[in-house]
Amino acid sequence: MTIRSWIVSVVIVLFGWISLQLGVMYFTDVAPGAMALFPSEHFISRLPANVGIVNIGDFWITVASDEPELGKQLYAAGALIALPAGLPGCFPLP
Repeated sequence: MTIRSWIVSVVIVLFGWISLQLGVMYFTDVAPGAMALFPSEHFISRLPANVGIVNIGDFWITVASDEPELGKQLYAAGALIALPAGLPGCFPLP
């Protein structure tokens, strides 16, 4: 493989992985929390009462909620990108 084909392959894999994460957050309720990237200026004030803030960074906010449709609530509050957080992955938690 040439360097160009490696770069194209990496870009395709990254795009697919991020698309999968966005789909999980928007269409399912499996993630107990989420990371909202590039939230709007009034994002925190628009969060529903059932959503708790776990951590805050310069360009992201991590939240958690037991209620369904967390991803849709985050997009409605003004998140540009919402990625799932707190998933155990392939291995169950001990």
